[in-house]
Amino acid sequence: MDTAEAFFTVSLCDFDGLPEAARAKAEERYAKVLTRQLGGSDQVCETLHWVQQLEEDPPEEITEEVKTGFARWMKAVRAATEAGMQGLGEGEGCYFEVRGA
Repeated sequence: MDTAEAFFTVSLCDFDGLPEAARAKAEERYAKVLTRQLGGSDQVCETLHWVQQLEEDPPEEITEEVKTGFARWMKAVRAATEAGMQGLGEGEGCYFEVRGA
């Protein structure tokens, strides 16, 4: 049985003057930690899609399941951002953008 693995991309935005090699390594660190935190690339894509849906069309009632899922995403994003920014110095205003592919 063949299974397709979901893919996502990570881009470090608004960090002017950062050499491309350093940018690529930062994006790689971010993606690796995000994947590990959420349990695989399939889960990253599923959770990203879910969070985007919440942002576009928030539910009338915020359930414990929604709170827990969103908190899990935010915890993973914080850990991934910390790993991605490691060794880059001050990058005020920069951010990582995650997109499902």
